[in-house]
Amino acid sequence: MQRVANKISVVIPLYNKRESIAHAISSVVAQTPAPREIIVVDDGSTDGSGEVVEALAAENPTIRIIHQSNKGVSAARNRAIEAATGEYIALLDGDDTWREGYIAEICRLITTYPDCGAYATGFYVVDGSQRVVGDTPQCEGEVDFFAEAQRHYVLIPSATTLNRSLVLRLGGFPEGMRMGEDQYLWVKIARNAKVCISPTPLVEYSRSGENRSAAIYTPEESAYSLDELYDPSTKDGSNEYLARVALGKALVQSVKGGTAEARRAAEFFGYTRLHRRALRKVRVLNALPVSWRATALNIYNHLAWLIARKGL
Repeated sequence: MQRVANKISVVIPLYNKRESIAHAISSVVAQTPAPREIIVVDDGSTDGSGEVVEALAAENPTIRIIHQSNKGVSAARNRAIEAATGEYIALLDGDDTWREGYIAEICRLITTYPDCGAYATGFYVVDGSQRVVGDTPQCEGEVDFFAEAQRHYVLIPSATTLNRSLVLRLGGFPEGMRMGEDQYLWVKIARNAKVCISPTPLVEYSRSGENRSAAIYTPEESAYSLDELYDPSTKDGSNEYLARVALGKALVQSVKGGTAEARRAAEFFGYTRLHRRALRKVRVLNALPVSWRATALNIYNHLAWLIARKGL
């Protein structure tokens, strides 16, 4: 087991998470077996986050910190992946933590299913004192990513470990993209390799993280987009998954005032058959004054939850 763990480099992007980064790193240090190394890229933090990591690194030689000017989470992850020396990249955000046994479970998956491009476990969603199990596939082994991802969360960054050489070959995370950057890479990985999952929840994802992208939305400046991945020749379900991700992103953009971006997404991904409801929501929201949109979406989501709860 330790032999496999020695092939795993942990990658943590960091931007202004002084209150949580030590806890995140501690959850890695506590893993048995221990991973090969922990690489933190401080993406221009201004709150002293980098100094917290430097103090931890002075006491633990497996921790490395790289400083760079603020370029976004994808650039930070890519920088760490390039610097890593392991065959596998275990992703962890500075808001989140691993529970005891995460690395051991990933090692078991790698040993049992050695030819996969991505490995993941189940996770908990934590919001203050509340903790609920994330909606993941309840089976172990290789899964049809695009089929499962229409209904469940198959991969989230802090619960995912990737084959490093595959990630580098595919170009890494899309730098400059602020929402959907994870799913952008998941599509490329799942089109090229198998995805493996364990339903055991071994990660705690903080819903109230210090700077989640949807909470701090600003217009994107990126050479990458989800629509560039659309492939009319494919039969693997990836186009529908892209529509799901893009329309979810468009809802946030619309609520935050990104009317033009949301409109473009609704036009491009209007081909969807499985996500017509999300498409209608984007179009309706975009027709409302910006100041009404957040309230309208909250009311819709609350009513939809009540209806679903009654089995209707």
